[in-house]
Amino acid sequence: MIKVKLIETAEELNEAHKIRKEVFVIEQNCPEDIEWEFEEESHHYVALIDHIAVGTARWRQTEKGYKLERFAVTKEYRNQQVGAALLIRIIADVPKDEKPVYLHAQLAAKNFYLRHGLLPKGEHFWEGGIEHVKMYVR
Repeated sequence: MIKVKLIETAEELNEAHKIRKEVFVIEQNCPEDIEWEFEEESHHYVALIDHIAVGTARWRQTEKGYKLERFAVTKEYRNQQVGAALLIRIIADVPKDEKPVYLHAQLAAKNFYLRHGLLPKGEHFWEGGIEHVKMYVR
């Protein structure tokens, strides 16, 4: 069973950072300096299976609304609904007001977000050497 929780301790945040480093910096070759931007103002989550951290994500408020970011799942737990559990929990926790809820989806993950009701808008663009599209929850 997947448990998604808001990160409350330095140890939990450290586990989330390990996952992000593994997925984004090592696997995807993203520049490490941009990986750690906006840490302090973000609300961080960790996904656990049998008390093992297997996924992470965060959200933060921007001038454009609420941005969902840094969805990462360790290789051995991909395609097991961990990303879906993170997305569902974070969407439930984002404030319910008129501000848009959006993310920058890697093109490889676009269909995942489409399956969960997000809608693409605008042209594709590059971030961290990876092609993305902006997608909206509402």
